[in-house]
Amino acid sequence: MTLSPLFSSHQLGAHSLPNRIVMAPMTRSRTTQPGDIPNAMMAEYYAQRASAGLIISEATQISPQGKGYSFTPGIYNQAQVDGWKQVTDAVHRAGGRIFLQLWHVGRMSHKVFHNGEPPVAPSALAPNAEVWIAEGEYAGEMVTCPTPRALSEDDIKAVIEDYRQAAINAKDAGFDGVEIHAANGYLIDQFLRSTSNQRTDQYGGNMTNRLRFLKEVTDTVAGVIGADRMGVRLAPYITARGMDCPYVIETILTAAEYLNTAGIGYLHLSEADWDDAPQIPDGFRTALRETFNGTIIVAGRYDKPRAETILENEHADLVAFGRPFIANPDLPDRLARNIPLADFDANSLFGGGISGYSTYPTADING
Repeated sequence: MTLSPLFSSHQLGAHSLPNRIVMAPMTRSRTTQPGDIPNAMMAEYYAQRASAGLIISEATQISPQGKGYSFTPGIYNQAQVDGWKQVTDAVHRAGGRIFLQLWHVGRMSHKVFHNGEPPVAPSALAPNAEVWIAEGEYAGEMVTCPTPRALSEDDIKAVIEDYRQAAINAKDAGFDGVEIHAANGYLIDQFLRSTSNQRTDQYGGNMTNRLRFLKEVTDTVAGVIGADRMGVRLAPYITARGMDCPYVIETILTAAEYLNTAGIGYLHLSEADWDDAPQIPDGFRTALRETFNGTIIVAGRYDKPRAETILENEHADLVAFGRPFIANPDLPDRLARNIPLADFDANSLFGGGISGYSTYPTADING
């Protein structure tokens, strides 16, 4: 019997992964309040899924300014570091490996999170999007993002320093590495796209300038954590949230060339996961592989056959699964034994307690 490529090992920097199945970052909004503090409930949830070759944590704000959704975790104070230490300890005891996803939402936010002040962005352009809020006057609802305030150059320097400190905190919390979230319409992605960035200084304008912020964040984080212990998530074909930029593919490939030179451990390709979403052409996948020599992770509605095909075609090295991991904590085992996957409860995705979070059974318990 031929072994599925999903279950072969892979070397990611200093980490030997026992399989090529990644738990994708998924916002679940289960932190302790006040303070957006990771907790024991989260430690149990992640540890249950430690059989993944690699876990990438839910997006985690690097500062209060970087927050855009209720109850999402932070990594900017000692209480949050201590909370995350519970998580990493639990994952490591279960034999897993976990990276922290560093996040600044930019304009994908709301004034309720910022003492009544507008969120920040490269330029004062609204995203035509909504964020989930369960604080202040809002009781768990999607709310339209307002027009943001444009960051000054001093502001940008401060954000880069926030990334540096967040990487230090992630290291102190015991994470095996970090992933820079530069996708899905959040702050770094906003700098990369002409549709959300009309700056005329060195952080805007032409493609070289649009890449500057990503480069500076990458270099800063690599200086703390080590380039081979970090990844960057990019989303070239996702155009929602006002991100439909005609130059983005060229920009992304140029970014990949720089990230290859920087020696980062992996690129994480975020693919659209909704019906009628744009498909990534094989030509782009080939160009990315020729440009970037490190590990490539893909994520976006993959099932076992599709995951095996992209690995066999060598367009990716690892495949990240998101929603399948919610109701299937033992997902690698289920995929290996071709056990049907359980469905998750959509009503318990965001917020709440252990129900619909750490209460899903393994296949053996189900019989």
